[in-house]
Amino acid sequence: MSNTAWENLVKKQLKTDDIYPILKKENLEGIDVKPFYGSVQKPLVNLPKIEESTHLVARYHESLEEDVFAFLLDHNVENLEQKTIFVNNVDLAGHISPKEEDQYFSLIDVFDEKEAVINDQLVKELLAKEFKRNVCVDISLHQNAGAAIYQQLGIALAKTKELVEVYGPEILNKLIFRIAVGGNYFFEMAKLRAFKIIFNQFSKEYNLDEIPYIFAETSLRNKAVSDSENNLIRSTLELASAMIGGADAVFSNNYLVDRSTDNSEEISFKQQIVLAYESIINVFEDASNGSYYVEDVTKQIAEKSWAFFVEIEENGGYLELLKQEIIQKEIYDHAVQEQKWVEEGKIKLIGVNLYPTLEVKKSVEELYNEKEIKAVRWAEMFE
Repeated sequence: MSNTAWENLVKKQLKTDDIYPILKKENLEGIDVKPFYGSVQKPLVNLPKIEESTHLVARYHESLEEDVFAFLLDHNVENLEQKTIFVNNVDLAGHISPKEEDQYFSLIDVFDEKEAVINDQLVKELLAKEFKRNVCVDISLHQNAGAAIYQQLGIALAKTKELVEVYGPEILNKLIFRIAVGGNYFFEMAKLRAFKIIFNQFSKEYNLDEIPYIFAETSLRNKAVSDSENNLIRSTLELASAMIGGADAVFSNNYLVDRSTDNSEEISFKQQIVLAYESIINVFEDASNGSYYVEDVTKQIAEKSWAFFVEIEENGGYLELLKQEIIQKEIYDHAVQEQKWVEEGKIKLIGVNLYPTLEVKKSVEELYNEKEIKAVRWAEMFE
């Protein structure tokens, strides 16, 4: 069907000549989403990832030792051989001395968001370790606090710039980016792809050609305490977004939210196993490349994220704007608007504001603070 024939058919069905205002889907990201795509200008080449196959990361549990190859570790475990380890505890990181054949990654954020400083001693200690990736730039907090996608990526670059200014551009291939993946399925694919583009562009400013190592985890923001089954479905889709978007490692936070059981930890990991071994989406270099929609959204997010990064730099950099509480206010403004959309039903959360069983119990003002970046789940308003 030609574009004209399609338009005429839709005009007839909608009984109007002006179909585009009706078909236009509004979003808080400021991304222009078309009702249909027939092409894309300047198609992107395949965007690479560092790991050939996505690491499927489980929180360590003794029962998983034989079957799992990558663990998120909060405490010391003896004799974990031939495993990929993502260290999630600052004291543990200080005591670990990896052997040459070990694969260790640090997931410890070296930025103190409340004090608006880099923990210099921690950075130096981590850089002295024989880790595959020594320094974590964590923007999962920002996603869970309600930051827009372009804000998350702009902040990731701004934090990277702060590190480069102190430790030099050679730190770029020692970084790992911890990113929370939300429920906007295609936008989240585009988010990871856009970050690869802008990080690579940033590295070229230093005559390098680097791509980011991305550790993607499921979001807490759209999870509800009383809806564990729905949480499980949401986090499965988020994992799929991360894998298709080209994450190097994926991790599923416990879908029970406020508690953890051996069974829930096992199921959280098995979500990844089913996706990886039955859908086989963890081995593609850039599975969504060629989708006109994803390509277009990727480019728009990349442009908006780069512009936000430039804005941060022109106003003094990430740490300076944290001290002035400007970053906090930017995130707050978007988070509050997003929460209002949840309250109004524009953002749908099954079992919470669509087919709800709960009433509003907390106001937006109770949930958010314009001077603090803190994680807030949408469903807290109703709990």
